[in-house]
Amino acid sequence: MTEYATLVRADNPGPMTLDGTNTWILKAPDGERSVVVDPGPLLEDHLTAVLEAASRVAVVLLTHKHPDHSEGAAWFANRAGCGVRAVDPAFRIPTDHAHGLSEGDVITADGLRIEVLPTPGHTLDSVCFWLPQDGSLLTGDTVLGRGTSVVAHPDGALGPYLDSLNRLRAFANSPAGVARLLPGHGPVIDDPAAVLTYYINHREERLNQVRAAVAEGHTTPRAIVEHVYADVDKILWPAAERSVRAQLDYLNR
Repeated sequence: MTEYATLVRADNPGPMTLDGTNTWILKAPDGERSVVVDPGPLLEDHLTAVLEAASRVAVVLLTHKHPDHSEGAAWFANRAGCGVRAVDPAFRIPTDHAHGLSEGDVITADGLRIEVLPTPGHTLDSVCFWLPQDGSLLTGDTVLGRGTSVVAHPDGALGPYLDSLNRLRAFANSPAGVARLLPGHGPVIDDPAAVLTYYINHREERLNQVRAAVAEGHTTPRAIVEHVYADVDKILWPAAERSVRAQLDYLNR
């Protein structure tokens, strides 16, 4: 997809995963080792395809803990002979502190440089990865390639999510020059600042709709979903209800 990033998509399409989970293989043009971001679900055909495409793997990185991104990480790392770095200690291999991911961390491998940007909100352990040489920002589920992401209570929190979106928009507008977003689902985004502005405006619009629904007497999450998300496919209503719970939690603080 770029000089530094190759996409292998998992065969797990669905309403929440769009075309499937995007596994990103990062490698410098002249490097021998790669870094694999989000091996994806435990689908051996997919993981084997990632192994073949990645060749020698220095380390696995996780954007967050949701199974469609993390379930296959241990299987993959075992076969690749590498470690796993994640915010959540439950996914680290080895489990020591050195395999965490924190603000300011830099991962390098054969000319590849990856900087860690914590972006909690979609989940509290969500992070993005910045490739300065490539101008690419890997966003996991914080920003999707199509539609908008779910912030599902209690694993997700709207306040931190809004802070993260604003941080990413400021970063996209900075001299660093973000050329594109490489999301965890959907296509590559070539207009980062515009999409991040849309995300922020969408969240504010939904908050205003929820405020209005509560004022009109729709006080339960289900009632609010039926009122605010009436135009959304009902298969997505359970996720919308969790999102409404996150919105109510935010409004009640």
